[in-house]
Amino acid sequence: MITGTVAIEHWELREPFEIARGVMTTIPLVVLTLTDPLGRVGRAEAAGVDYDGETPQGMLSQIEQVMPLIAAAAPDGLVHHATLQAVQELLPSGGARNAVDCALWDLRAKQTGIPAWQLAGLPPLRPLTTVFTLGLGTESDTRRKAREARGYPLLKLKCDAERHIDVVRWVREEHPSARIAVDANQSWNRDLLERLLPQLAALGVDMIEQPVPRFEDAQLDGLRAPLPLAADESCADMASLEAVLGRYQFINIKLDKCGGLTEALAMSNVVLAHGLQLMVGNMCGTSLGMAPGFLVGQRCGYVDLDGPLLHTHDRPQAIVYADGVMHPPLPTLWG
Repeated sequence: MITGTVAIEHWELREPFEIARGVMTTIPLVVLTLTDPLGRVGRAEAAGVDYDGETPQGMLSQIEQVMPLIAAAAPDGLVHHATLQAVQELLPSGGARNAVDCALWDLRAKQTGIPAWQLAGLPPLRPLTTVFTLGLGTESDTRRKAREARGYPLLKLKCDAERHIDVVRWVREEHPSARIAVDANQSWNRDLLERLLPQLAALGVDMIEQPVPRFEDAQLDGLRAPLPLAADESCADMASLEAVLGRYQFINIKLDKCGGLTEALAMSNVVLAHGLQLMVGNMCGTSLGMAPGFLVGQRCGYVDLDGPLLHTHDRPQAIVYADGVMHPPLPTLWG
């Protein structure tokens, strides 16, 4: 029988991280450890989706409630494909299912001796270049952060309804060679977007992430944008994919949104089949949270797995980052 322990951890950020929704100084994470009868262990973490009302305590309670059912889905103590599928029915998409699903993937890899990427049917893992995210701040803070990020070739800039073009201009002046994406976190509308698009294109911006509020994506209908748009908050899981088709060119898959690696891989297949491009994102977790996302990143045109770079410290056997290039996670960490 599989047993589980779940805890809430608080991880300190290097400096306050501001986006259009607010400011974060620490990241609370739910950490799940699953143990099989032979003492083999699978681990995972989840940050959840705060704008959907998810809380660490709520996710912890969800996990504790379904642990007997998870054990029943693996009566021999071994994680099978059917076990992973059963979890999709036991929990809705979100952080709790992400923790359970990814811990089961890790445990299955430990039980079989087959790495998670191979169990997922992926080719051997290759290093990935991730964005490095700069939160909102004053001009002096933004310029300082841009100078400090000169070793990173790909930056993502947080913006809001008042701070946008100037932010890009400051960063472009301090880091002229950077590729830049901007993330409005739902804070714009179509009128503002149309006014900003020519200037953003002139400043060499690659992509705009989630410009308008979710559930208001219809205002993008008929827009002829010179830059690709990425859906983040507007596309959580497979069920919400149809509503963004034809309005966005990239879909940002986050394991905390869709509920784990199982759905993320299935979702990536559907996104690619629709001729759209993929992005993988994160909710500012540690390397334990980035590791399963790294598998999804193998299919992505944009990788945003820089969570550990924002923390004061990381987990043992952490993912190695070098100038924005992340190397495959060690099996001792996950998978």
